[in-house]
Amino acid sequence: MPFQLPASDSLALAQNLQPTPIPDPYWVGFSESLAKSLAIPTQDGLPNDSAWLQVLAGNQTHVGEHNFIPYATAYSGHQFGVWAGQLGDGRAIHLGDVNGQELQLKGAGKTAYSRMGDGRAVLRSSIREFLCSEAMHALGVPTSRALAVVGSDMPVFRETRETAAVCARVAPSFLRIGHIEHYGQNHMHEELRLTLNHLIEHYYPECANSPTPYLSLLEQIAFRTARMVAQWQSLGFCHGVLNTDNTSLLGLTLDYGPFGFLDTFQIDHICNHSDHGGRYAYHRQAEVLHWNLYCLASAMLEALQEELQAVLGLEQEASIQKIKDTLDHYNREYANHWQSLFRQKLGLSIQYQEDVALLEELLQGLHHNQLDYTLFFRNLSEGQDVPKSLDAWAKKYQERLSLEKHSKDQRLEQMRQINPKYVLRNHLAQNAIELAQKKDFSEVARLLKILENPYESQAVSEDYAMGPPPELAHVSISCSS
Repeated sequence: MPFQLPASDSLALAQNLQPTPIPDPYWVGFSESLAKSLAIPTQDGLPNDSAWLQVLAGNQTHVGEHNFIPYATAYSGHQFGVWAGQLGDGRAIHLGDVNGQELQLKGAGKTAYSRMGDGRAVLRSSIREFLCSEAMHALGVPTSRALAVVGSDMPVFRETRETAAVCARVAPSFLRIGHIEHYGQNHMHEELRLTLNHLIEHYYPECANSPTPYLSLLEQIAFRTARMVAQWQSLGFCHGVLNTDNTSLLGLTLDYGPFGFLDTFQIDHICNHSDHGGRYAYHRQAEVLHWNLYCLASAMLEALQEELQAVLGLEQEASIQKIKDTLDHYNREYANHWQSLFRQKLGLSIQYQEDVALLEELLQGLHHNQLDYTLFFRNLSEGQDVPKSLDAWAKKYQERLSLEKHSKDQRLEQMRQINPKYVLRNHLAQNAIELAQKKDFSEVARLLKILENPYESQAVSEDYAMGPPPELAHVSISCSS
């Protein structure tokens, strides 16, 4: 459900504008499964109406029954823990609603919030975002999705000369913590409440029945965020740039930039080569998102305190403590969901307090022995022996399995439904990118098809399930896109 406010001044949420066309657009990748859910008719893997190519390239704004009124939004935020001031959609242009979902073009030209940027995205990063968005959806992770990548031979200059592309992104909403921070920092009280009420009405209706709906909203956003990051950890996914302006208010994974899935397990792996201090390392993701939620609460503070004073009679100090207590529920929700997911990964259906120590010992063993994360859990799901370097842990694991009631076959079948065989490893994405740069888009389509069914063995080369060659392990990715 797209949300706009009147563009009365430079601080308002939305500014109407037109995308900047790209010359001679062509299809690079297209998600037919997403198109079907958006009620976009397709044939042979592409839209029936060829006008969709021009729309998703940013070259026109009408197709069929859709007459889009494009806009970009302002938001602010903390980047790497430091207040960055006003930011906004520097190269993302919202088209509008398609079957109840918001359609956005990333790389469709400059906006009022582009600052020094050119408003463009490159083919390399657009393919990565397209494939990972759809892969994460298939893995069961709450995420924005990607309908298509449209390319052009128009040059774009980053570290080197590259070519332009537009990634068509889809989500129920692209509202971020940064939007709320923008209002809070600029004392835009009416806009803040309108946005909070919009969130409750359309995405958190359960909060409307609470005597303190804004506090309930904060808690539910925290719960969704906690469950989302627990899923990331269970899959070995590193986001790479968890600034508040990249953090969804709906608990969705947004903004696929320098992300990566773990190959060999490193608890402190940093996937973003610009993250010199490791702020967004794998083992810090849950902690950082908790910090981001405190930024959200700070931006909501006036509305929260007014509500708590009016309903509960709490004065300033007591209301702040109430808000802190609410945010601390995040830690419990994260821990519970993390433990539940890892129990499932190990085929443990009965809960024992000692399981946490078993899980932590395993992760320490994977880290110490530099074992491939995805392969280890998938091989375990196939009934393969644990590597000899983990013999001591394996003995404890077998003892723990003796307490389970399911048969071995039942257990392994359930484990295969949560331990994927295929994830978007960086070397696989890079191979597809290098072929696409030569106008061969077959590997983009092949990878998409594989990643749409990550838990099922497929009639493809086993290379798609294997780790990278040694020289491509532990790759860090640039933020440049």
